[in-house]
Amino acid sequence: MSAILPDLVDEGERLLALARERGATFALLGGVAVRLHAPEVPPSLDREYKDLDFAVPRGGGRVAGQLLTDAGYEPQVVFNAMNGKERLLFHDTEHGRQVDVFVGSFRMCHEIPLSDRLEAGADTVPLAELLLTKLQIIELNEKDIRDTVLILHGHDVADHDQDAVNGARVAALCAEDWGLWRTITANLERCVTEVDVYELHEQDRGRVRDRLRALLDHIEAAPKGRGWKLRAKIGERKRWYDLPEEVQR
Repeated sequence: MSAILPDLVDEGERLLALARERGATFALLGGVAVRLHAPEVPPSLDREYKDLDFAVPRGGGRVAGQLLTDAGYEPQVVFNAMNGKERLLFHDTEHGRQVDVFVGSFRMCHEIPLSDRLEAGADTVPLAELLLTKLQIIELNEKDIRDTVLILHGHDVADHDQDAVNGARVAALCAEDWGLWRTITANLERCVTEVDVYELHEQDRGRVRDRLRALLDHIEAAPKGRGWKLRAKIGERKRWYDLPEEVQR
């Protein structure tokens, strides 16, 4: 087996190839996943990647752990023993990098269910979920705005997953959870105002803004359930998000 590669995108692809050889469902998310969906990246949207993030279905943690150990990574033993049903951490000590494995769902400020949306052999989680993992951050940072713009620079909003952001999926998840709706819509609105920060052709900026607004339209049009409406009455008087602790390496 080859050694861990210094280039993070190359390393992500090495691990995906290893997963395919073993028949394991092992999908990238995070910045490297965004990069794999954008073979041509405008210079203003390019950035450095520091860590790798993967998702596996419920019950897939053991297989993922063996794969990463065989690939040269060191497990964070105590953390994995305590949290292994939901999340695993591994380290590339040579390059000072971390690998996160999310089991069944992506859980940070909000929970994004993934297990039923992961396909064997797929390199990444679907674009809808990839976008949601970027937008669920309560204090949205510049790299996540940049990744959001890059996703929508290259992909339309539709009601399916075929090389598109599935707006119906995004809307359905937001319609089930007022807190998620609150964070996602606020961050989409912010991204609309931030598009002009990046040096893109005006036609490209306009296309990204239109796609951001299309997502907002999908979300607003989706019927909201009784639970959503009851939580909406409480609004921001009660915190609607989690504050995940930073894991010490």
